[in-house]
Amino acid sequence: MKDFYTLADLEKWDEREIRLGVIGDPVAHSRSPQMMNAALQHCGLQMQYARFQIAPDELEQALELFASHKFVGVNLTVPHKVSALGLMTETDDVAREAGAINTVRFEGEKRIGSNTDGLGFARAIHQEFSVDLRDLRVLLLGAGGGAGRAIARQCAIEGCERLVLVNRTFAKARELADELRSSFQEARVLGPVARLEAVEWKEAALRFQIANADLLVNATSLGMKRSDPPVLAASLLAPHLMVYDTIYTPARTVLMQAAAEAGARAANGLSMLLHQGALSFETWFDRDAPIEVMRAALL
Repeated sequence: MKDFYTLADLEKWDEREIRLGVIGDPVAHSRSPQMMNAALQHCGLQMQYARFQIAPDELEQALELFASHKFVGVNLTVPHKVSALGLMTETDDVAREAGAINTVRFEGEKRIGSNTDGLGFARAIHQEFSVDLRDLRVLLLGAGGGAGRAIARQCAIEGCERLVLVNRTFAKARELADELRSSFQEARVLGPVARLEAVEWKEAALRFQIANADLLVNATSLGMKRSDPPVLAASLLAPHLMVYDTIYTPARTVLMQAAAEAGARAANGLSMLLHQGALSFETWFDRDAPIEVMRAALL
């Protein structure tokens, strides 16, 4: 099996044992194949899972080719989660409400989209910090992307104590806050802060919000490349925080390092990858995922 396949490979496809995959741009960093192939082998399913490097303008054609080659399904990662929504034959309620898709199941020519990011995130937070989302005040960086929207939606579903949405394009954060407002109408004793806010990505605003947050989440792609600027100034981090970086490559991101130096607890996105992947497996095969097998393969 190659490190990753391209649209050109799909157009002349002869790897019949590969029936599942992850689509991204970039995708070479993805660790999904190792956990998914371990699960497939453990369950005696005679197929393999691979990476597919697909550019945004190639996505629709790639999905058509996956269906024609009788793939069981695919996962979607950056930058395809939002744009894929309009390319589905059917979508479930969670994907529609999140405005993004990370899991596709093929039934003949039908493309059925769903989203396991939100519930996978909630399970990851419980695993990493032994606390439930409903008990936390959450500050979410990157509320405009596919993962960010799914995480925000899950925070609303769980009824978290407080949710603050931050995005480089402020209008996107404000729009999402408007969509979620009905879930935050119940009054809580929080002092002089609202239960739901969209704020601009400015240091002064973030400093105030961090003082009124328990969990800081990075749902942007900043940190995947060594050349990326910091997600936020290290001086803003504080010991009371839990910090969750949805990035898992590198394993210890710049944000995690800064959190550790500030005395905060931090975790990377490997646990979210595990739990959303297990939910995808269950979507495709209608059976429990061997989550401990998948965890061992990742670690």
